[in-house]
Amino acid sequence: MKPLSTITVSSDLPEALAPLRDLALNLRWTWRRQTVDLFRALDARAFAASGENPIAMLPMVSAGRLAEAAHDEAFLARMRSEIQDLRTYLDSGRWFQRTVPGAQGGDGASIAYFSMEFGITPTLPIYSGGLGILAGDHLKSASDLGVPLVAVGLLYQWGYFSQALDRSGWQQEEYRLNDPAQLPVRPVRADDGAQLTVSVALPGGREVAIAVWSAQVGRVPLLLLDTNLPVNDEHARAITDRLYGGDHEHRIVQEIVLGIGGVRAVEAFSALTGAPAPTVFHLNEGHAGFSGLERVGRLMQEGAGFAEAVAQVRAGTVFTTHTPVPAGIDRFEAAQLRRHLDADETGLSRLVPALPVEAALALGIEEGGDIFNMAQLGFRIAQRSNGVAQLHGAVSRTMFQDLYPGFDVPEVPIGSVTNGVHRRTWTSAPMDDLFTKALGHVDISALGDWSALATLTDHELTTTRDTLRSDLVTMARQHVKESWLRRGADEAELAWTEHILDPRALTIGFARRVSTYKRLTLMLSDPDRLRRLLLDEDRPVQIVVAGKSHPADRPGKEFLQQLVQFADDHGVRHRIAFLPDYDIAMASVLIAGSDVWLNTPIRPEEASGTSGMKAVLNGGLTFSVSDGWWDEMKDDEAGWTIPTARIEDQAERDRVEAEALYEILEQSIIPLFYERDARGMQRGWMTKVRSSLVTVAPRITAARMVRDYVTVQYLPAARSAAAFTADPALAGEFVDWKAAVQDAWPQVAVREVSLEGIEGGAAATGTEVTVVADVELGALRDTDVLIEAVLGEIDAEDEIIDPQLIPLQRGEDGRWAARFALAAPGEVGCTVRVTPQHPVLASRAELGLVATA
Repeated sequence: MKPLSTITVSSDLPEALAPLRDLALNLRWTWRRQTVDLFRALDARAFAASGENPIAMLPMVSAGRLAEAAHDEAFLARMRSEIQDLRTYLDSGRWFQRTVPGAQGGDGASIAYFSMEFGITPTLPIYSGGLGILAGDHLKSASDLGVPLVAVGLLYQWGYFSQALDRSGWQQEEYRLNDPAQLPVRPVRADDGAQLTVSVALPGGREVAIAVWSAQVGRVPLLLLDTNLPVNDEHARAITDRLYGGDHEHRIVQEIVLGIGGVRAVEAFSALTGAPAPTVFHLNEGHAGFSGLERVGRLMQEGAGFAEAVAQVRAGTVFTTHTPVPAGIDRFEAAQLRRHLDADETGLSRLVPALPVEAALALGIEEGGDIFNMAQLGFRIAQRSNGVAQLHGAVSRTMFQDLYPGFDVPEVPIGSVTNGVHRRTWTSAPMDDLFTKALGHVDISALGDWSALATLTDHELTTTRDTLRSDLVTMARQHVKESWLRRGADEAELAWTEHILDPRALTIGFARRVSTYKRLTLMLSDPDRLRRLLLDEDRPVQIVVAGKSHPADRPGKEFLQQLVQFADDHGVRHRIAFLPDYDIAMASVLIAGSDVWLNTPIRPEEASGTSGMKAVLNGGLTFSVSDGWWDEMKDDEAGWTIPTARIEDQAERDRVEAEALYEILEQSIIPLFYERDARGMQRGWMTKVRSSLVTVAPRITAARMVRDYVTVQYLPAARSAAAFTADPALAGEFVDWKAAVQDAWPQVAVREVSLEGIEGGAAATGTEVTVVADVELGALRDTDVLIEAVLGEIDAEDEIIDPQLIPLQRGEDGRWAARFALAAPGEVGCTVRVTPQHPVLASRAELGLVATA
């Protein structure tokens, strides 16, 4: 019988249990086990049914159970203890307050952090993969460190897709509606009690209203912008519909809402709450680049010229690029941007009042004038920029060298801050217990000395690793069965799924976004050889794989299907499993249970990668191409490195590197894992695990990463921004100086260079040499320039490599000179160059001006 109507029944929270809602709404519970245990103790069945979502769970708990808990003194004592711990956490001074001068009094940097996605918890599904997880870990660690940060993102109606497979193993995408009532968010309320809104103007006079929600991540407020409002038309309501959905036009409008709407939301939030207005804006990828244009426009409304406004905005902006390949950068037709900036009859934007449209477009236009590049906008609107690993920084300097003409790649002003992962989030409970046993309650804000982890015994590590591997096997069996049921199989034919994988076998994990450069199928290069490894009766290998391919990435989907079809084979399906719908919850079990974490990108196309870092924190060992973070931290005592073949032909390179992969597995990894002493202990394996925990783990924490951002990027940016605030005339003076330098630069020349102290072009090691140069500065003053000797070894192309820079001083005769010793033997080259210098410049390459002898 069909019902006439349906009724949603939910329980009201008794007054005595009201603090539970406060605990649920602060996402610190995502990295505090005791709070999670409290919710589970309230009603384990409701907690599981809600997807371990405390906000969704509370209305599901029966009135009877709530009444019982409200009178249970033991439960109430636990709840009060958790609330008190949260308050202490929020109110106490942290690393930032102890370290940064003036921070205790509210001075110092205040940061606005913009990202298209945030991966904090599966209960807030506004992320797709690595970029979002990195952003989520950034917020958690900023909270732990006490960094005064407010984050800005979008509240997607549908979020990213859920992944399923059809019978052939082809990826299917499904989208689930996000109901804000079921999410750990709440509306930001204006003074009149209504939800706070801001707006942006789109072409045709359309005003789009943007509602502001807030998710609290420990100390950090995350502002989420939402256009799904009744006052908006259908198209405007759909702007925040899906993460990375739609065409270029849709992406542009989303990024306008994030960047321009985000600046307006932060300003309104600061005014409403009394929080300090941000002095530093951090753009996590180019998606939020329009935030810089909004800030330029605001300064121009206050009377600044365009060049002055850009200089001031640049001083307080940090840009992080996450892709080492051009295809990963948002590039739009300039005509599309021109239409959205919507110039009036005077050439000023209707979207960003007072902003000159063509001048703004020039900040992101590629050579040729037809394409607007969001990464180029990021570099041009931010004075400080970085890649996300040392190798990625080097690759980015090569990619964007053309933005800084006249400078060699090493001097391109793109640094690096290597990514990290939030230790409390990604360390499993059993492994966290070992951390606590060995280190005590270590201050996660300090890199610290983790050498005490070397005291963990083989028995302790083996017991923990066996538990984590067993948990992975249990989860994998469940997911494989559920996947086959969704693919159309009958439950009667799936008994085999209850017995796949072996809790005692060497387990290799591989999970990440499935795109071609990550080479998911490299392990399948020799199927027969892989099959022999999987099916070895004495020393079996098993592989657990997960990951999504972008809906529009057909080659990535084909890689995925190839892997799934191999895993479907009756002969090996008990040894290799693909787990659909990879997310944070699945990742936490998969990375913890894997003995070895495999990573096979095409070097150097992996920007950083963080999944392997999470495995390290759980006693997993790294088996990777020397790319991303592993390139700078690789250690033969802590993992294995797949050699990179220097071969142009990609197919042949894949074959050679796959051969190396198999060889290391067969000759090193498998024998070491199955090597046991008389007591059955894996002494050699656990020695390697301890080495990884002691030498690698401390360097991969997000606490280290955020500290690096604070010291290398945020504080210098805050000081630069403060200089403009303290001296309103500085921006104009700097712009005038820059114009004068650019006008005079054609007359700057190094006329003659001589080396004194050398005869016949040869000198003994240790010889002191004087370089002397005649330099023409035209209309420039000595203080406008930096004149340096460039000294270094000569490579095969007759280029100076790894140069030493030695400043020259003007002598009484008007010539410039410096004295130095030739410290090392070899072919040494020397030249002299001139670059502009000014206190506002963060890098000598910023203006792209250099004169060389």
